[in-house]
Amino acid sequence: MVELDPLIRAFYAERYVEDDRLVRSGHGRLEFLRTQELIRRYLPGPGATVLDVGGATGVHARWLAADGYVVKLVDPVAEHVATASEVGTFAAMVGDARKLEQADDSVDVTLLFGPLYHLVDAADRAQALAEARRVTRPGGLVVAAGISRYAGLLEYGNKGMLSEDTLPEFEVALTTGRNYDDPTGFTNAYFHHADELRAEFDQAGFDATEVLGVEGPAAATLEHAAPADVPTLLPSAILLARLVENDPNVMSTSFHFLAFGRA
Repeated sequence: MVELDPLIRAFYAERYVEDDRLVRSGHGRLEFLRTQELIRRYLPGPGATVLDVGGATGVHARWLAADGYVVKLVDPVAEHVATASEVGTFAAMVGDARKLEQADDSVDVTLLFGPLYHLVDAADRAQALAEARRVTRPGGLVVAAGISRYAGLLEYGNKGMLSEDTLPEFEVALTTGRNYDDPTGFTNAYFHHADELRAEFDQAGFDATEVLGVEGPAAATLEHAAPADVPTLLPSAILLARLVENDPNVMSTSFHFLAFGRA
């Protein structure tokens, strides 16, 4: 049994449907399309091996396999792995980002979409990055997702839920990066500044680290858009995200970052 925070396990088992997260809202579609775009920009050619750590039910493993990559998914939630295993185009197994079963230098690309924001202790995040570096061939690509330190604040502000009464809920997260389980919101997590995520990659020994904003400033607009309006809004939102993806003045308006480094 993988050692997973019980609150995080309960969040995914009882409160949150992971399988359709990136299709059920405008923001989810924006995040998915931009994540695909950014990953494809850096990937080696089809046929390369991809280890999808924290891959949940296989939302990214599916399209990576369809693009011709040899994909193995690892996730600590057995229910996620069971769903992913039913797809049939990639392998899936239960595992822990901090102690991967893969051999040294055995994959071309390692993805960490989830581990760095669900591992709230810095030592655990460092261990996950060390494991990703260990299993990735020299010169291979490691990509990790982080949640912006301002994501919750931006979401509440755009929902009309930010007030003098709710503002204290964000003080700990804004100061320390740590978010604590909220029965009506997100579970235990760590929220990054972009330069902090880059520093964690650098400290883990990766080369040529680059951190990019995923969704851009229109994330909140898409989050609350009527479904009928999303197709009209998406092209503009994607273009905006591209234009400011590495602008340090506005990239934290993205809800998520992606960090890219070479082993």
